[in-house]
Amino acid sequence: MLTMKVEGLWTQIQQKRSLIPVGYHLPQHAPKEAVGSGGVQLAMESALTARDRVGVQDFVLLENFTSEAAFIENLRKRFKENLIYTYIGSVLVSINPYKDLEIYSKQHMDRYRGVSFYEVSPHLYAIADNAYRSLRTERKDQCILISGESGAGKTEATKKVLQYYAVTCPASDQVETVKDRLLQCNPVLESFGNAKTLRNDNSSRFGKYMDVQFDYKGAPIGGHILNYLLEKSRVVHQNHGERNFHIFYQLLEGGEEELLRRLGLEKSPHQYQFLVKGQCAKVSSINDKNDWKVVHKALSVINFNENEVENLLSIVASVLHLGNVQFSADEQSNAQVVTENQIKYLARLLGVEGALLREALTHKKIIAKGEELVSPLNLEQAAYARDALAKAVYGRTFSWLVNKINKSLAYKQETENPGWRRSSSVLGLLDIYGFEVFQHNSFEQFCINYCNEKLQQLFIELTLKSEQEEYEAEGIAWEPVQYFNNKIICDLVEEKFKGIISILDEECLRPGEATDMTFLEKLEETIKNHPHFLTHKLADAKTRKSLGREEFRLLHYAGEVTYSVSGFLDKNNDLLFRNLKEAMCNSENPIINQCFERTELTDKKRPETAVTQFKNSLSKLMEILMSKEPSYIRCIKPNDAKQAARFDEVLIRHQVKYLGLMENLRVRRAGFAYRRKYEVFLQRYKSLCPETWPAWDGRPHDGVAVLLKHLGYKPEEFKMGRTKIFIRFPKTLFATEDALEIRKQSLATKIQANWRGFHQRQKFQQMKNSAISIQSWWRGTLGRRKAAKRKRAVETIRRFIKGFIYRNCPSCPENEYFLEYIRYSFLMTLKRNLPKNVLDKSWPTPPPSLQEASQLLRELCMQNMVWSYCKRISPEWKLQLEQKVVASEIFKDKKDNYPQSVPRLFLNTRLGSEDINAKVLQVLGSEALKYAVPVIKYDRKGYKARPRQLLLSQNAVVLIEESKIKQRIDYANLTGISLSSLSDNLFVLHVVREDNKQKGDVVLQSDFVIETLTKIAICADKVNNVNINQGSIKFIVGQGKEGIIDFTSGSELIIAKAKNGHLAVVAPRLNSR
Repeated sequence: MLTMKVEGLWTQIQQKRSLIPVGYHLPQHAPKEAVGSGGVQLAMESALTARDRVGVQDFVLLENFTSEAAFIENLRKRFKENLIYTYIGSVLVSINPYKDLEIYSKQHMDRYRGVSFYEVSPHLYAIADNAYRSLRTERKDQCILISGESGAGKTEATKKVLQYYAVTCPASDQVETVKDRLLQCNPVLESFGNAKTLRNDNSSRFGKYMDVQFDYKGAPIGGHILNYLLEKSRVVHQNHGERNFHIFYQLLEGGEEELLRRLGLEKSPHQYQFLVKGQCAKVSSINDKNDWKVVHKALSVINFNENEVENLLSIVASVLHLGNVQFSADEQSNAQVVTENQIKYLARLLGVEGALLREALTHKKIIAKGEELVSPLNLEQAAYARDALAKAVYGRTFSWLVNKINKSLAYKQETENPGWRRSSSVLGLLDIYGFEVFQHNSFEQFCINYCNEKLQQLFIELTLKSEQEEYEAEGIAWEPVQYFNNKIICDLVEEKFKGIISILDEECLRPGEATDMTFLEKLEETIKNHPHFLTHKLADAKTRKSLGREEFRLLHYAGEVTYSVSGFLDKNNDLLFRNLKEAMCNSENPIINQCFERTELTDKKRPETAVTQFKNSLSKLMEILMSKEPSYIRCIKPNDAKQAARFDEVLIRHQVKYLGLMENLRVRRAGFAYRRKYEVFLQRYKSLCPETWPAWDGRPHDGVAVLLKHLGYKPEEFKMGRTKIFIRFPKTLFATEDALEIRKQSLATKIQANWRGFHQRQKFQQMKNSAISIQSWWRGTLGRRKAAKRKRAVETIRRFIKGFIYRNCPSCPENEYFLEYIRYSFLMTLKRNLPKNVLDKSWPTPPPSLQEASQLLRELCMQNMVWSYCKRISPEWKLQLEQKVVASEIFKDKKDNYPQSVPRLFLNTRLGSEDINAKVLQVLGSEALKYAVPVIKYDRKGYKARPRQLLLSQNAVVLIEESKIKQRIDYANLTGISLSSLSDNLFVLHVVREDNKQKGDVVLQSDFVIETLTKIAICADKVNNVNINQGSIKFIVGQGKEGIIDFTSGSELIIAKAKNGHLAVVAPRLNSR
């Protein structure tokens, strides 16, 4: 029956789709409609009506839920509309938009606060609020698991969740302090634990789990952070295009001069070997100076005193200095430190003896059978020891920093009141690296992907568990779900004695020469028959082409990953030579002293390997997560270019696969796609059944049963639980939703018709009598007004016509009105169109009777504008104009670069008195300087360019070289000035050579050639002696010899001596003539 109804509705749906109100189509409007006195409103599922345009907001409602293409297409539709959040049941899928969206304001927080999960459109705040309300109402610890690859937005999601709790949770002075510290620990951890990578400019290089403690009122009262697998190798090596940890660059860029001086540092990152390997010290999207201010402020908020900050920064600086420690080989090929200055800095910053540190960096101490043996290191070993120390110092300092933050976040009554846990709840936030598949995968990727395998295993188990519990609570039979159980992969990695971790540890600990290749051989020998493991040796001929001899391949739940065993043993051992430990244990720096405990020197037990430590910490994390109620946020990166609105389908398909989203959807859809409380379902769809509309008086369960019967639901399409209705197929829900849309239109039309009819009838009755009275009065008034207006118009037209007839006659009563009107009209036109300035020659044409008056008015207007303009001219401006007039006479239409000089003002001088040597001023004595400008003089023989100063006094042109007067040319001896018509700045001063005092003509170049020559022409009264030549200029070199300057046009200015001995000048043309 439902199918028949749906088919009958389709035609109506297509016809009326365009009539659906816009508000029902926009999921972002849903929160506004969802909150009201009536509880759940129509908007709780409003995105269903817009699914053709923006997709479905819950992947569970996808009809073709097994199709990866349909899954990605739904993501694309929503991403195109800036809808970055989508649900898979209670799991939130988030796409990084790479731009700011206005969806994180205080208003948005209030919109999601305390609202049922499905009443509003998908959002990060809905997940945060749902976890928070479950924490308070059920008194059960919660956790939010945020995962995704680098650049997908995990760190930002964590920040947004913390900001939501900081704004919406109850507050007090003590609580505000905790909120501030929870928020401010993020920039500190990002500074020390994040770095710029090829995929993300702020990539977290460690895993982070944060517990936030809430009291019985729901206010945050404390917190605790666990960190996992810091990428210490980044301290000493970065790939091309990547950076070291942010703190190094922030310290150098933002640190005060005095601080850097104390730390022995320079501003430039290029001075430090640990910062130049990635060749990417500066990044446009990162402001290290501002970030330094934020971190420095945050340190004070989370309870760091000045001494602790100084000690912490000393360690950061010491890592940079360690990178600059260099070694050379002596005659026995033993390493020796050659950078003593760095050792001095390290000794002071780390608080150790310089000699002890130097010895520890170049020698290795071994204790065998109770005896100490010290052996020298070669260059390679010394470099390894230096790098190992740098990694150890930074890694342990980071762990100390996390512990310090935990102390500042700790709930103060924890020790005072042992029963504090009974009155408080915990909400955990897990921000951890996602599945990583690079071109080159090493030890770090192996650990990260192992972690993701464990999280995927936990995720599937908890999802199935929650589904099964909901079915049992509702009294619906549970049907077992087939899914890929990745326990086989987890066992391959972590199984005792036979797992990869056990084999790796065995190779690291066994005596003899163990190498990365022996580890690979042991893997091939032990697990060669495992279906998820492959090496070059075990592969077939075709597969070997894609596998190197130093690689092995694991088939993870997310796909195949090929790992290179190179460096596995070294990274797993993570060894630090004993004498380096001894040196650090003797440190006077309090932080280093806490990081390197003396018990390490006496403890005979070999320390756990890096992978075992990670495995143990991961096991503890799994226990923590299993003890809490989980919520999930899966973050996706849309493209590798970090561009907004760009959707890379290949990249997203890869992430959908390794995040296990399709597997999760399949598990969620194994039973029923849609489930809602009876009250919610009935409230939304009751209008579709006459028996339940407009209100149902009985139990919601019975009302839903009546509604479903009327809609014709088939038994296999739904199940009735104790408190919820379960619908198996999305198409059933969509058919119901489309029917509701049609029903909305008919309901709205009926309501509008009834209301409008009632309202208009009432209004009509009230207005009818008033209208009759007003109309009769108004018509009479209007008629009288029209009659009077017509009478006045007739009189005016009659007078105007008579005036026009007698317009050429002498003034008389018949034309008086017309002539007055003509005069008035002309004067008003003149008032509106008076000339704006003295250059404006426009003037309205006067009538014949006002010809003489118009001429007089025009002359008066012009005199007034001229007088006003002259009155405004200052003496300085008058002088400027006079000089500009002279320049125009000399250069206009003659010199190519003259037009560019017109808008630029001439200055009184281009050199101040401080620019001219005091001796020169003393020699000139009382001669007043009228102008000074820097010029370039070209020698008369070799045309070598020499900088000079050109001074204009009352009587002469003076050329100055520093404190010497090189040449003085009296104005009387200046016969002329020559220059070219091109855009060059060269000119020649022609001089009368009556005696040996004058050396000959002078070739000069000035950047202000128009201004300079105008000044010379005015001072020397040589305005008519300025010659502008084309082609070449001849000048006297001396003793009767002539020099020639050849001018040609070209693309750029070139001045050089030509092979023919002439001075060749090539100048571009700036203006076509």
